[in-house]
Amino acid sequence: MRSTIFAAAALAGFAVAAPAKNALLAVRQAMPAVTDADILNYALTLEHLEDKFYRDGLANFTESDFADAGFDATFYNNLKEVSSDESTHVSFLTTALKAAGATPVAECTYAFGVTDVKSLIATASILEGVGVSAYLGAAADIMSKNYLTAAGSILTVESRHSSYLRASLGESPFPSPFDVPLSLDEVYSLAAPFIKSCPSSNPVLPVKAFPMLVSSPDNPKSITSGTKITLLTPNYILKAQDGSSPVYAAFITVTGPVFTMATPVDGGFSLTVPSAPEGAAPIAGQSYVVLTGCNETVTDETVAAGPAILEIS
Repeated sequence: MRSTIFAAAALAGFAVAAPAKNALLAVRQAMPAVTDADILNYALTLEHLEDKFYRDGLANFTESDFADAGFDATFYNNLKEVSSDESTHVSFLTTALKAAGATPVAECTYAFGVTDVKSLIATASILEGVGVSAYLGAAADIMSKNYLTAAGSILTVESRHSSYLRASLGESPFPSPFDVPLSLDEVYSLAAPFIKSCPSSNPVLPVKAFPMLVSSPDNPKSITSGTKITLLTPNYILKAQDGSSPVYAAFITVTGPVFTMATPVDGGFSLTVPSAPEGAAPIAGQSYVVLTGCNETVTDETVAAGPAILEIS
């Protein structure tokens, strides 16, 4: 097994430092096990984000704005239904946590970076896709069969939202026969940039954000297996602690990660998008890639940065 401990150097006053792997493992082993209440609050954190996102979007843009952007009245009304679903999810999870004697997290303050209707819908599609992967990844950790069934019923609705929004953007509504599960930390890493502050009374969740990893704006608009792309590490440098060990990009799939070499370039890493092995889940649709020093597995202990989100045709 080839593994590397990563260190990040500071740039522009932003520092990301990864502790030694053994120390990280010791910390994690000492942490209490993730409970069903933790997972429900994690889900509620995401639902609050989605709920506020749609409420803000529908408050900021009128039906006429949607029409001017090429989205008809049917789409506008369906988006209102999506928004209502997210509000219902918030209410449901809040009630479930209170019934279990746990304190539900409250809504945070967010910055979504939406400037027009098209960026609203593009962001909505990404958020819904992440929501699908969040529920799918968390399912294995839910102990209560009742909670698992409830989470599954939300997952299927999030998946329908995702398919509808993808189709509205001209993307395949079902680009792969498999969805991608993400860990709690991977999902939180994608949500964290939108979250600016939260009430101090909110319960502390057992999650952390990895250093950010983003697709370069100079990447081709159409990305397929074999496409050479660049992933950026904004405001920090990522390198092997020994200065020479290889860095890998790992594309996450339900049948396991697919690895490819990542070559350091100015501001990040370049790589060629791999194809999944025969018999494995394809790398297609909204896909997730992390940087790691290990080319055999992806865990929260081996991820150095990411995930970055890519749309793979």
